[in-house]
Amino acid sequence: MAVTIVKERWTNKVGEVVLGTEPNVVKIGGESTLPFLHFEGEMPNRPAIALEVWDMEPTNWPEILTSAYAGVLNDPVAWAKKCVEYGADLVCLSLVSAHPDNKNSTPEECAQLAKAVADAVNVPLIILGCGVEEKDAQVLEKVAEVLAGRNFLLGCATQENYKTITAACIVHGHNIIASTPLDINLEKQLNILITEMNLPANRIVIDPSVGALGYGIEYAYSIMERTRIGALTGDKMMAMPVICLLGQEVWKTKEAKSTTEEAPEWGEQERRAILWELITAVAFAQAGGSLFVMRHPESLKQFRAHIDKLMQSNAY
Repeated sequence: MAVTIVKERWTNKVGEVVLGTEPNVVKIGGESTLPFLHFEGEMPNRPAIALEVWDMEPTNWPEILTSAYAGVLNDPVAWAKKCVEYGADLVCLSLVSAHPDNKNSTPEECAQLAKAVADAVNVPLIILGCGVEEKDAQVLEKVAEVLAGRNFLLGCATQENYKTITAACIVHGHNIIASTPLDINLEKQLNILITEMNLPANRIVIDPSVGALGYGIEYAYSIMERTRIGALTGDKMMAMPVICLLGQEVWKTKEAKSTTEEAPEWGEQERRAILWELITAVAFAQAGGSLFVMRHPESLKQFRAHIDKLMQSNAY
């Protein structure tokens, strides 16, 4: 019996963003179909995966996570090299030391550290601030200058600080993460504001804010799904690739942090915690995520194996 496959016909596609410089570039986006439906359209670029590096040693990470980076947690350069050894497509450098409650590092100190990390690895960088909007604007402006022309991804730009960060990206040749708190209208509005400053849409990556498995993942999923459908149906201000900063959400959950002894009924911690990060990533890949920032190298390994299978053609 012949089987007829009903196919959607989309009128637009997700924009493609290029990160880094030749010969070490990473391309994200570019899809003309819903995730992994190769029989309906093209998915030219596979989801990319980054591992996270901090510019100061974390004090609240569980041992199951810190053990994967034993000996390098107080050396961001060595830590970044370890991430590349683990197979990361990009390194995500979080400048948490800039936070006033941490070291209150200056923009100049952060920029020099970012340059040292960038010079030590052959993959593009995602560079995040400390989460204090005013300080992030100052820090990322200086980082953009010191790393001029390297086409990295800087964030997160919000409604409050996007002007400074956008201007820095325009002048120094970088891409921007536009971050909004799980609201499709705010997401679209921020993209409009950034493009009105003349940063091209193909240099914007959307951070819609995400949750971990069991902690708001269904709401984040729906926002991402609406973003992808908006892109495919012709809304140019929703047609940017989506970044999922999921490691920071997963590894603060009690399911990931509780030891086997503390929660024996949940099973062995290492397997449980890695699966928590893996399943979160798998869900967001199906929602339309293009770039994933993870923490545990085994999560990355298993997620990559999953993506390998999903990227195989299912054309009819």
